[in-house]
Amino acid sequence: MTEAGDGAEPVTGGHDDVHRLFVAQAEPAFHDDAEQTATWQGPWGANDDVGELRHVLLCRPGEEWSAVRADCWNPRAGALVDPALGWYWEAREPPDIGLMGAQHDGLAAALADASVTVSQIEARVPHLVNAVYTRDPVCPIPGGMVVCRMAVRMRRGEERPVTRVLGGLGVPILRTIAGTGTIEGGSVMRLAPGIAAVGTSWRVNEEGARQLAEVLATSGTELVRVPLPGHSIHLDGHLSLVRPDLALVDAERLPAEFLTRLRALGIEPLARDPEETWALNGLALAPGHLLLSEGSPRTLRRLEERGVQVDTIPYDEVQKGGGGVHCSTVELRRDPAR
Repeated sequence: MTEAGDGAEPVTGGHDDVHRLFVAQAEPAFHDDAEQTATWQGPWGANDDVGELRHVLLCRPGEEWSAVRADCWNPRAGALVDPALGWYWEAREPPDIGLMGAQHDGLAAALADASVTVSQIEARVPHLVNAVYTRDPVCPIPGGMVVCRMAVRMRRGEERPVTRVLGGLGVPILRTIAGTGTIEGGSVMRLAPGIAAVGTSWRVNEEGARQLAEVLATSGTELVRVPLPGHSIHLDGHLSLVRPDLALVDAERLPAEFLTRLRALGIEPLARDPEETWALNGLALAPGHLLLSEGSPRTLRRLEERGVQVDTIPYDEVQKGGGGVHCSTVELRRDPAR
């Protein structure tokens, strides 16, 4: 240390002086594309539901579905059901597991053909038969992912293997729904930059919606609550975004004020054919380009008349477990549509 009075600048302690060389930088914000690229090899997450799809997470169905037994037919439910073991199957005959796997492979192939990177959840939890429906345990938001908290015991626990995969890929986890909050990703949709919607139901409570709204606010995104009727569980059973100005809707079961809100955002609600339930579970590959399961010819014509390109794949066996193409995919990365 230099003595005072010899004409040199005194050294005043070293440690504090070192830290003065490094300036704290809050800007740009975490979700900014440049910040994401520099720090997280991003960008990650999604600002909307219709921009060009870049990376998805899937989970191939397997032997966990052998739990479904033919002696559990419930005529009132119209399904094979075992609430104690936590599964249901919407057919009289148990699953054709080989066919389920082949149809899921077809989904992965269709995504790869569209230049989408596909990551898979490899770890298996034997009693969690619904893990194929990766949409629900997480949801993308600007800058990363929210780990949800599943509402029903038959699905609770899917969050853990998904979280491990996200960590391995380096995807930012911006929130884990905690406390008494419940929320499932199939009920969360990003309508446009700065505005998202959540379908509140017996699977999504107000505390879960509050926590989601809190983390969305960090990117300047508003969350709109959409009350769902009866025993509806997820918003993606009533709404499918197709491009920035068009959405396929179940017009009879969405609140009138929400349909009015869509129009105010410049999104035209196009009604699906009332008999074609699975038409509402499509996945936008890019604006105006939809991936849909086979079996909705009338709705498909309505979409094509609006200039929408629709690719279809066989997916009926997987759908018997309660989820379709949209339910089986979750975006890890999607480009903004506008």
